[in-house]
Amino acid sequence: MRSDAASPLVVALVMAAGYSRRFGDDDKRLARLASGQTLLAATVARARQAFAHIRVVIREEDEAARLGLADDVALIRVRQAHRGLGASMAEAVTSLGRDTATSNATAVAILLGDMPWISREALTALQQRATPDTILRPCHAGKPGHPVIFGRTLWPELEALSGASGAREVIRRHPCRYHEYDMADGGLFQDIDTPVDLSRGAL
Repeated sequence: MRSDAASPLVVALVMAAGYSRRFGDDDKRLARLASGQTLLAATVARARQAFAHIRVVIREEDEAARLGLADDVALIRVRQAHRGLGASMAEAVTSLGRDTATSNATAVAILLGDMPWISREALTALQQRATPDTILRPCHAGKPGHPVIFGRTLWPELEALSGASGAREVIRRHPCRYHEYDMADGGLFQDIDTPVDLSRGAL
């Protein structure tokens, strides 16, 4: 159930088209948490608690049901996942910009599909600060976390991304638009890279 406090103007884009080679031979997205949910399903469920609009980015050939995703989860299927996070993000944001259901969105929150322990309160607090012209990111003790929220005026630069470096270059180009907010939520800084990480839970 989504929070009533969630802003209808911020779209959550859950990036889940990567190959997660550090996790080993298994598909990380299918890893089971203690709750019984797949890693991706748990991440998406948490995002849906905080955001009124959400899109999950998966590969063109993926089976959504096998990933643990419900039938009503809106998907963006990308063809360039093999080229890295930046390429997938470019394709996804381009699709999002053409989506009439989110034509009034002022910002997009880029979430990673392997971060299921971010609190709803933290996600809500971040999106309430969003504007069309800023880049927002949580941090703690100088350590940056996720999600990163990009105002709509930055979307054309996201659409031009390529390779595996994500949106780091966009952030570097706009120091005056970039704002970090200190937050104590450990889930904002904890992703799952290896099977060992699954047993640690939220910090």
